[in-house]
Amino acid sequence: MKPNRIAAVVVSGSLILSLSGPPAVAVPAQDRVVDGEPTAAACAPFGFGPPSRPDRGYVTSAPPPPPPPPVPRPPVVGEAAAADEIVVSGSRIRGNTANAPTPLVQVERQNYSGSSMVTPGPAVTPPSTERYPDATPNPVKRVADEPVSTFSIDVDTASYSNVRRFLRDGQRPPRDAVRVEEMVNYFDYDLTGPTSPEEPFAVTTAVIDSPWSPGRKLMHVALKGYELPAGQRLPLNLTFMVDVSGSMQNPDKLGLAQRSMNLIIDRLRPQDSLAVTTYASGARILVGPTPGTEKLKLRCAVASLSAGGSTAGAAGMVNAYEQAEAAFGEGKVNRILMFTDGDFNVGVTEDKRLEDYVAEKRETGIYLSVYGFGRGNYQDARMQAIAQAGNGTAAYVDDLDEARRLFGPAFDRGAFPIADDVKIQVEFNPARVSEYRLIGYETRLLSEADFSNDRIDAGEVGSGTTVVALYEITPVGGPSQLPDRRYEQTTAPTGDPSGEWAFVQVRFKPPGADTSQLMQHPVTGQHARPGTEVRWAVAVAGAAQLLRGDPWLADEYGWDDVIALAQGARGDDPWGQRAEFVNLARSASELGPIRQP
Repeated sequence: MKPNRIAAVVVSGSLILSLSGPPAVAVPAQDRVVDGEPTAAACAPFGFGPPSRPDRGYVTSAPPPPPPPPVPRPPVVGEAAAADEIVVSGSRIRGNTANAPTPLVQVERQNYSGSSMVTPGPAVTPPSTERYPDATPNPVKRVADEPVSTFSIDVDTASYSNVRRFLRDGQRPPRDAVRVEEMVNYFDYDLTGPTSPEEPFAVTTAVIDSPWSPGRKLMHVALKGYELPAGQRLPLNLTFMVDVSGSMQNPDKLGLAQRSMNLIIDRLRPQDSLAVTTYASGARILVGPTPGTEKLKLRCAVASLSAGGSTAGAAGMVNAYEQAEAAFGEGKVNRILMFTDGDFNVGVTEDKRLEDYVAEKRETGIYLSVYGFGRGNYQDARMQAIAQAGNGTAAYVDDLDEARRLFGPAFDRGAFPIADDVKIQVEFNPARVSEYRLIGYETRLLSEADFSNDRIDAGEVGSGTTVVALYEITPVGGPSQLPDRRYEQTTAPTGDPSGEWAFVQVRFKPPGADTSQLMQHPVTGQHARPGTEVRWAVAVAGAAQLLRGDPWLADEYGWDDVIALAQGARGDDPWGQRAEFVNLARSASELGPIRQP
């Protein structure tokens, strides 16, 4: 065994001794990844330094070498000296602090040698600057005035996991953070699906009594998507666009994003490719398009990420799209995955301008999905606008379990699309329905004319996805929620009571197509005893409306009713997600009644 070597360097008159470690040893293939993370030795051949977060459990096969000794530099004079230097024990050591995180509070004190030192003081919680879309709950409408309701489908789930984060912290979520459709569609539903990709959806409907509004009914509309067999899934051309600005330095931000990215890397196939780009004060390419067989190289790129600097989100977008274009293929799924807290503060930051840029790039066949992290400055409104413009999904990652849900087997649902620009239009039969209210989808509403206009963008649906929408309807002759009109005639119910309640139409484009196709489904009958999946969706919708303080629920309807309905509709719950919802409802019930604005 060779002895250790001693190195001596003189800096500003001080003698600094450094004891070098043992010589580097070859790392066996099986030791290149430990506890899911690449070792420092494994990453060295790719030009990446040690993993940037040793607190996350990175392990190396040999003891890590000591840091290199300081390099002598000429004295610093003038104003530049004050910008990036610290005085330690009478010696002046200069370092680059451009990317170093800035403590929230700094306190200057004297060390025992009489030198001035700057050390972090007590943590200070800054005021929240989180921002959400301003969406007023949909109003009740008269069928006589507006018999047709049109909206774009939504498969985003960001609202549910974000609401869960607030409730776990013992806080009531902001009203605008609660989007009913995203909470309902967070869950998987065991519904009958189509058997052929030529007809990518199976439409199911049900009419049941409303649990929160006596005398009214709920209409449940669900689309079950075709699940692509593994052999029919196109190659993936993915680009990570990672926010590494100073606002991302918390463990629930960049640290959790890194673990999320590794889950995606695990699922890459040989025919897939991935590029990793970052943005902070500027944009950077860590690795260009890389085959899915080179997982270790991709893991090392992710492990090397560290946070610091401002947030040039617009420059990061341009850079990410360039990488996606470099590996673009007509027979591929071309998608950018953005990991961020949504806080852009350099360059183009207006939501509309970013949205326009992403929408323009969408027409080239490159879509963009956004995954949000962290708290305090989470910019939900911006992320929703960008994801919708990019024909992608928006999700919020509040913990590692959510990352496993999003980027495990469920990732295939968003990664492999079965239909683009999916729109739903419901025409109510005035002989049976006098009023209706679409529950949720406030940010996805379309005009009646938009339904047949193939130039109007709408949502994308991935393999095996289920999309649920709920309407509250008032039967003809039932208790009206709208004021009486002086000259409106009130008549008894007419028509065949066993006839249609409504007529549902669905428009969609096959992936990459320019012309839409049409599906139609009449809504008939009523379910005296709705199935488990219908009742579960209704329970979640009731909880979301309680959290928003919607005025359409009867005063008697509360959290006990939500919990009772959910408990009876949990069904098969292998991952415990429905049980978790029941516990969240209990937590919400302890927060007391919502304050009306």
